[in-house]
Amino acid sequence: MQWLIGGCGALLVAGAAYWKQSLSLSGMLAAVLMGTIYFGAGNLFWFGILLVFFISSSLLSKLHHENKAELEATYDKTGRRDAGQVFANGGLGMLMVLLNAVYPLEMWSFLFIGVMATVTSDTWATEIGTLAKRPPRSVLTGKVLQAGTSGGVSLPGTLAAAAGGALIGAASWGLRLGTGMASHPLVLLVSAGLLGGLAGAFADSVLGATVQRMNRCTVCGREVEASSHCGKPTVFARGWRWMDNDAVNAVSSITGGAVALLVSYIG
Repeated sequence: MQWLIGGCGALLVAGAAYWKQSLSLSGMLAAVLMGTIYFGAGNLFWFGILLVFFISSSLLSKLHHENKAELEATYDKTGRRDAGQVFANGGLGMLMVLLNAVYPLEMWSFLFIGVMATVTSDTWATEIGTLAKRPPRSVLTGKVLQAGTSGGVSLPGTLAAAAGGALIGAASWGLRLGTGMASHPLVLLVSAGLLGGLAGAFADSVLGATVQRMNRCTVCGREVEASSHCGKPTVFARGWRWMDNDAVNAVSSITGGAVALLVSYIG
């Protein structure tokens, strides 16, 4: 029955996202599978945090500003998430759910909080950071960068990342109470989400500035993530060829999960 409830709930949410064009068809199918596993192998704690990330990120992706279409043209993936993006953002969390189902340990839930805080913080930072009036600066050198450049950070984006991570921590506290799981102080869970999310988001920026695969547009000369720009295929510019945006998300999520787990031990 729990698997059936999870499947129906996931289908309802993913179907609505597909209708709103937040998900592609492959993304919708991946989200249904993932949501079913989150609830079926876990409970409302795991599924609820996934919903907090997904709904908040989908709403923020609908924010409109004059440069959004231009910036999205430089990204490897756009606002309408496909299956690859869905699994890149929620796949590690799903692994935590399955590991907890097979061998229950409290560490899985803190790793999960850090992973989900990271993807939430990174998404919030991107969506809010692009609204900043001032251009971003390099996370490594502080040099002013063009909006949308990988490795760039801004104050609004950083504050958004902190808020996203803290929200995941606060939601985890409420969901744990609601599902009868072992309780932890609110400040501990918020700290785990906040610090894990910030660590993961900054890891994403550092990777973007150093080893992420970047391409160069043969028309305008801009460095972009996308495989095409200005209507023409781009050419490899720098980084590790295998380190695409999905790989960066995975490494960053592992970083955020590790920091959240460390917070749990310190707390």
